[in-house]
Amino acid sequence: MKVMGVITVQQMTQMSAHRRAVDQIRESYAALPADAVPRLAKATTNLFRFREGAKAAKLSARDLDQVIEVDPITMTAEVQGMTTYEHLVDATLAHGLMPYVVPQLKTITLGGAVTGLGIESSSFRDGLPHESVEELEILTGDGRIVVARDDNEHRDLFRAFPNSYGTLGYALRIRIKLRAVQPYVRLSHIPFTDADKCMIAMKEICESGEHEGERVDFVDGTFFGPGELYITVGRFAERAPYLSDYTGMRIYYRSIQTRARDWLTVRDYLWRWDTDWFWCSRAFGVQGALVRSLMPRKWMRSDVYRKLVGLDHKYGVIARVDRWRGQPLQESVIQDIEVPVERGAEFLEFFHDKVGMAPVWMCPLKSNGEWPLYPLEQGRLYVNFGFWGMVPLPRGQFDGYYNRLIEHQVHELDGHKSLYSTSFYPRDEFWKFYNGKAYWPVKRAYDGGGRLLDLYDKCVRGR
Repeated sequence: MKVMGVITVQQMTQMSAHRRAVDQIRESYAALPADAVPRLAKATTNLFRFREGAKAAKLSARDLDQVIEVDPITMTAEVQGMTTYEHLVDATLAHGLMPYVVPQLKTITLGGAVTGLGIESSSFRDGLPHESVEELEILTGDGRIVVARDDNEHRDLFRAFPNSYGTLGYALRIRIKLRAVQPYVRLSHIPFTDADKCMIAMKEICESGEHEGERVDFVDGTFFGPGELYITVGRFAERAPYLSDYTGMRIYYRSIQTRARDWLTVRDYLWRWDTDWFWCSRAFGVQGALVRSLMPRKWMRSDVYRKLVGLDHKYGVIARVDRWRGQPLQESVIQDIEVPVERGAEFLEFFHDKVGMAPVWMCPLKSNGEWPLYPLEQGRLYVNFGFWGMVPLPRGQFDGYYNRLIEHQVHELDGHKSLYSTSFYPRDEFWKFYNGKAYWPVKRAYDGGGRLLDLYDKCVRGR
């Protein structure tokens, strides 16, 4: 850390190690076969686009997964691109700080959240993770190392990097702003029986930044069905009369239905969804009392469940069991979408009638800048709806039926869909929604030879 403007030996050592890691990945990139698609070799992933058939060359990103520095004076952190939020949060909380937006799952990386899209319950105020980034060091598609900021000659890359999903380059180092925290978070779960009233209340809370005359630091919600919705507001606190623990036998999302008030440590609040991957752990039997009592806590986390999904995708276990039992084919419906808060109730009605999956996560967000590849209206309040599971296909329908219905409805409601999972857009429609006019000039400037896949090939064609 800096002391009165002096760079310490520790910081010099960390930056030297970072420079060696940068040289290593640049050399690895240059050595890849010209006819192979570069792909980062990562220990974990939170993507749900399972690539098929492309000849890929693994690009080593070893030694790019560290927190270089947390500076409590400037309230910033220098972080390597493959660093997980779990690692970063542990480093910042030691100084009484946290990133402005901490995505819900522990193994989401800083680079992944910035080049993709992350969100959490502070997004109603602070937008998406990339909006608190001050500087990006990027390995571009043409092999250069550039430092991009909003005020330098690489501003076009800085602004286009969010939602580019590694098609313009890879984040090697990120300088991110931090905010002060208190030790605890007090939660209030507010019930609603009507989606319209829930959306109106969510808008009022987010725009005022208050609930019942008190400051609000976090806002999200849960849809359990048309007559059962909750808004959860969180407030920082210096003290707590008790603390709940949802890392063992107790399950966080079920507590929303039974407790009006709750208290968590800041760390447990930030990772409240990770233990059960929201509610998706039930697909693996982990929410049953016997399985849960036998399962080590260290295995109850999102990256373990994600690996199980990857294995099922590879070997088709669930599909084989369904065929053996005479069950209809199922479609994977794993998506996050945003629609304006005024249209939120319409989306929930559509989703319940046409898809029928529950629960659904609801997270308000407001973009505070212009980010061309994910063009949300600046200053407008949206609601992110997250839904993750399998749905039986109607007779005569094929994979993509539900996802295509959702894509169409989202854009009818003036919204957008995140690209971390499967997409089915025709090419012209895709570039209309994800601003091809802004994307292609930046693509040509930093990857003129097309060394990296373009956004459509990567996110829709699944190459």
